[in-house]
Amino acid sequence: MHVLSFARFRLKTFSAIFERMSRRSHSASPPSRSPKRARIEHLNLDSFKDGVMLAPMVRSGALPTRLFALKHGATLVWGPEIVDKAMLHAERVVDRMWKFASVAFEKINLLNIAVTGVVSFNGKSRAIWTTHPVEKPYLIYQIGSADPEIAVQAAKMVMNDISGIDLNCGCPKPFSTHAGMGAALLTNPDLLCSILTALREAMPPHITVTAKIRFLPDQKDTLKLVERIVNTGISALTVHCRTRNMRDKDRAMIERLREIVDFVKGMGKDIAVIENGDCLGAEDAKRVRNVTGAHSVMIARAAETNPSCFSSTPLVDIDKTLVPAYLRVAKYLDNHWSLTKFCVSQFKAPIVASTKAEDKRVRETIIKARSYDDVTEIVGDWTGENDFKEIVETIEARAAGSLLPSGAAEKVATDASSGTDVQALSRASSVSQIETEVAEEYVTPEGTQNPEPPGSGAPLISDRTIPALISGEDPLTPTPAPLST
Repeated sequence: MHVLSFARFRLKTFSAIFERMSRRSHSASPPSRSPKRARIEHLNLDSFKDGVMLAPMVRSGALPTRLFALKHGATLVWGPEIVDKAMLHAERVVDRMWKFASVAFEKINLLNIAVTGVVSFNGKSRAIWTTHPVEKPYLIYQIGSADPEIAVQAAKMVMNDISGIDLNCGCPKPFSTHAGMGAALLTNPDLLCSILTALREAMPPHITVTAKIRFLPDQKDTLKLVERIVNTGISALTVHCRTRNMRDKDRAMIERLREIVDFVKGMGKDIAVIENGDCLGAEDAKRVRNVTGAHSVMIARAAETNPSCFSSTPLVDIDKTLVPAYLRVAKYLDNHWSLTKFCVSQFKAPIVASTKAEDKRVRETIIKARSYDDVTEIVGDWTGENDFKEIVETIEARAAGSLLPSGAAEKVATDASSGTDVQALSRASSVSQIETEVAEEYVTPEGTQNPEPPGSGAPLISDRTIPALISGEDPLTPTPAPLST
């Protein structure tokens, strides 16, 4: 009899609690963040100046790559272009789990335990896009769109996990241009500017709105387009110094950019003009800025081959210094193996203390691997959590409570380094690649063309959250809990 009474009591208790939770707003605010986390300011116009940025790259701009870029000094990171319609029906899932603790006095005690903290926007068959709270202060989400209303809807889906929205107006690939997006917008300025205007009006003031374009064949037409874009209220303009019909094998015409920089300054607009095209790394960015007058430089293919290129002493012997750690972090963050394999396969750096034979062995192992289990020989112990915490600590230490300009961030990274002979050799190797200062001798590395967009093979990230009916949270809107350290 006592057992039956207790069962009825438990059923009544749970029913009452569920009823109260179901009446709560699904957009209820989550618990406040830990006071230990340093407050980081929002992006402003100056945040885009004096920096070296990671460019938006399909597949190559995966979450682990962005994190390693930030660790090694990238001022800001752009995510890969995501088509607006792809996000409209995505489900936001945070990699955390609820554990039953106890029931006392009609109250269910649930522990909200962060696992990795990864935020995944899941489609029907795959994770469309993933991010992590630690990169939020530096993260620009690039959107592909040809419709102002849809662009705004997609932007609102991710606005709680990013610091800025960037409109892709430069991608020449058919998957983007066939629907009027990307470089197709260059010849439809009315639509281009209407999207930027709609985004600026819809986004809160702390979310920046920017654009990334290419040159038009005629410089006068480019200046007219730039004028219209700048007047929409954007916070920065990135210019890929090639035209729509040019490809990576063609030298970037960076000498054309100075006139645009001066033109924007003459408009009385205090916004950054960011150069993109043929920059080899942080040291080479100095040359590019001297030639163009650009406020900052954005790096794509050099970062694709070595995410540490944002440091004045990029990693060498990456078969030991980068690949193992990257694989460990990627697995810990549940990055799909095929995406990780693609990124690691692009890595390349000078061989100093290692050997060509060892570098070849590592590459062949990765090419043959079909899962993370097949690269254990390279990785050693799977200590991804420790590697990830090191990244988090480095990023948060460089922030020091505010967004530092690139020079300050680089100084922090340099001061934290040990100054080994390998680093000195790395610096010498980097300088040897960029000794030429003459515009006519700019070199575009071969064999690193931008990849096509990924297929639908990436799996969903596990949904370890409690249902909204119980948690009272709409999985599409809450801010993720801070990473436990």
